[in-house]
Amino acid sequence: MTFWEGFLVLLAGVGAGSINAVVGSGTLITFPVLLAFGLPSVTANVSNTIGLVPGTVSGAIGYRRELVGQGRRLLRMGTASLLGGLLGAYLLVKLPSKAFDTIVPVLILLALVLVVIQPRVARAMAARRGDAEGPTQAGPLLLAGLFLAGVYGGYFGAAQGVLMIAMMGILLQETMLRINAAKNVLALIVNAVAAVFFIFVSTVDWTAVLLIAVGSVIGGQVGSRVGRRLPAPALRGIIVVVGLVAVTRMLIA
Repeated sequence: MTFWEGFLVLLAGVGAGSINAVVGSGTLITFPVLLAFGLPSVTANVSNTIGLVPGTVSGAIGYRRELVGQGRRLLRMGTASLLGGLLGAYLLVKLPSKAFDTIVPVLILLALVLVVIQPRVARAMAARRGDAEGPTQAGPLLLAGLFLAGVYGGYFGAAQGVLMIAMMGILLQETMLRINAAKNVLALIVNAVAAVFFIFVSTVDWTAVLLIAVGSVIGGQVGSRVGRRLPAPALRGIIVVVGLVAVTRMLIA
């Protein structure tokens, strides 16, 4: 990796860390960049997952005030996310790399759809919270959904945060800020358990990991402090463009 390629990976890490702290989908920034610089798709995904863990920690710390009083709920939801993330990581390693190359373009397109419709989901959640009281603790349906989101996150991970926010917003009576704080913790659990698994059983590009880690830590703090001020349409537009580039890159490779 040349100096300028490394610099661009670092910048991608900053962008991914910022986006992940706000809503999720940071993988749609870093993963295409690693592909563009010649990393095999599975190695790029593994290295990206490991590199984003410190940034997820940074984002979670940035929302620590909104985590107060959520300990018991996070224990249950975190267990579901951990088990799902472990299964997703196992599937990534055990399934043939050709399967990953076939599945991931579909997953990226799904993630892009989720990013585009996220504002409508947010408005629907706000309307629901204004209409009636709902549960404040995670029930079986939410736990099952978070397990499946964890499987998705452990396998690939793009827009897993959008999935988590949507499910918690619909199935919990809670403010968006506290839901987003919980999302950061759950995404951290999924990424961390997958990262530990990958370190022992998969090929890792440690240069890419280090650059993304440094960038995502910076981005996590930026996202948690000022990310909410960014124009949402512009942010979603950037994610969609980068995601489409990634799909095109994988389909013509």
